[in-house]
Amino acid sequence: VQLVESGGGLVQAGDSLRLSCAASDRTVSNNPLAWFRQAPGKEREFVAGVDWRGGRTSYSDSAKGRFTISRDSAKNMVYLQMDSLRPEDTAVYYCAVARGGFIATAREYYTAWGQGTQVTVSS
Repeated sequence: VQLVESGGGLVQAGDSLRLSCAASDRTVSNNPLAWFRQAPGKEREFVAGVDWRGGRTSYSDSAKGRFTISRDSAKNMVYLQMDSLRPEDTAVYYCAVARGGFIATAREYYTAWGQGTQVTVSS
């Protein structure tokens, strides 16, 4: 499966962005999907995940209350709505497909990754 992210950009602190990730086929429809991010010089970290039905979600502490993950399985899409953005949210954001049936926060549980989309938040 191929994943393609879009929607990144340069915004100011307090602004919003909506990231999108398109999967090339429906093989992801039964797997959890997640967003990770990687800032320069830092490890790639979990941001948010959603189960295959879209009913269960999980967020990092930094994303909780500001970001919302959702999926449209009919369209093979997953989204990340990011509100109240902060300069520390600046990173390359990646979507990923989980190997198993649960939302894992560790990157080794994810089997496919997109190329990433840059999000830059200025102060």
